[in-house]
Amino acid sequence: MLDVLHSERFVDAAPHQIYAALLDEKRYLCSVRTMYRILESEHEVRERRNQCRRPAYTKPELLATGPNQVWSWDITKLKGPVKWSYFYLYVILDIFSRYVIGWMVAQRESATLARRLVSASVDKQGIVRDQLALHADRGPSMTSKSLALLLADLGVTKTHSRPYTSTDNPFSEAHFKTLKYRPEFPDRFGSLQDARALCRRFFPWYNEDHRHGGLALLTPADVHYGRAQKRLEQRARVLDLAFLAHPERFKRQRPTPGNVPEAVWINPPPTTGREEVTEPVISTLSLAAGAPDLGSPTNSGTLKLTCSATQPEIP
Repeated sequence: MLDVLHSERFVDAAPHQIYAALLDEKRYLCSVRTMYRILESEHEVRERRNQCRRPAYTKPELLATGPNQVWSWDITKLKGPVKWSYFYLYVILDIFSRYVIGWMVAQRESATLARRLVSASVDKQGIVRDQLALHADRGPSMTSKSLALLLADLGVTKTHSRPYTSTDNPFSEAHFKTLKYRPEFPDRFGSLQDARALCRRFFPWYNEDHRHGGLALLTPADVHYGRAQKRLEQRARVLDLAFLAHPERFKRQRPTPGNVPEAVWINPPPTTGREEVTEPVISTLSLAAGAPDLGSPTNSGTLKLTCSATQPEIP
């Protein structure tokens, strides 16, 4: 049977065609399924054309137990004054504290601009070798060779999301949603200067004034610069006084101010999961930028890098 399948007459024919042609000649050698079994035993059943075989990408699993251990960064488009015109907002975010480390608005997406932003952000936060992991999706700027070489020189580990998997970069995606759902965020920006002006208002508010739901309603700056424990103790004293004055208002249960998560994951392993936190743990990582004092509400360690396509400005 294999000789018939390999014959010059049938070598390019499918088993169904061979089966029908033989029946028309009043010959029955075997069923179609048997033909397939014979061909499969000789490893001859496959797609005859070359197929695109995509690599299997590993799910990124990143853990941060304190500030400046894992940063996430991404680029989002801001609509310009006319259709199909855009400005590009680059944002680097610390996933543990949700603190915006650096941001930039430019007229185009560029690996050179991304390299400048990352380099200036690392310098501003005093990052040392082998301290930081930088996570991003697989955009052209994120996967560029120039940025990869910079991170290698700085001793920063780089990781990437799987293709078309936005949940691998959830903190940056959620941050952009917070920005674009603000009441002052317009449908379109009239100019690059308008986009920068809004960002100059938004990012200080986000870092210093925004009470984050994932941080026990503390601001990202409180967690990033080690002020969280003091804030929580202060809130606990206020709640204790309120409870002692009117316990009936709390169903006889003493209220608590909540806790800062001990660990923040991107894709926790299935065996680990997300553990319930019982006590807040604040990182004691020393920051070269210096931890601002509680009494200085306007202090900002954020790098604000707003630039045109050619020349950045670092305040």
